[in-house]
Amino acid sequence: MRRAIALSIESAVTQRGGPFGAVIVKDGAIIGEGVNCVTAWNDPTAHAEVVAIRAACKQVSSFDLSGAKIYTSCEPCPMCHAAIYWARLGAIYYANTTGDAAAIEFDDARITHELGAPPESRAISMTQLLRDEAQIAFVAWTKQPNKIQY
Repeated sequence: MRRAIALSIESAVTQRGGPFGAVIVKDGAIIGEGVNCVTAWNDPTAHAEVVAIRAACKQVSSFDLSGAKIYTSCEPCPMCHAAIYWARLGAIYYANTTGDAAAIEFDDARITHELGAPPESRAISMTQLLRDEAQIAFVAWTKQPNKIQY
């Protein structure tokens, strides 16, 4: 956790993207770390946790980080929380809370609320189009004998 906090402080001081840091550990060793690089990379998905997941996956040459744990300087936002589940991390340890982040104007409460709302009542409109055509890819996927499930 201290490494994640140190990364967050370094990121805040150097203004690389935001005051957040994350470290992924497996079998007692750091396999990935990251800081918030949203503004540095012009990438809204470059949160510290996502950057750390990408680094860890590259390090172990796998999208599956089962058995690993993430230490993050702040409670994960909805996007990062979902990425942690997709990566199959086994535990999340965090320091600051989402309330602490909101107090410095990193507030994800609106996103959390939106994701819980029915699609038709969300602020960003959602419209389904061409489902029948899109199903062709799903049918083709189910027929692939060597597909890699994730």
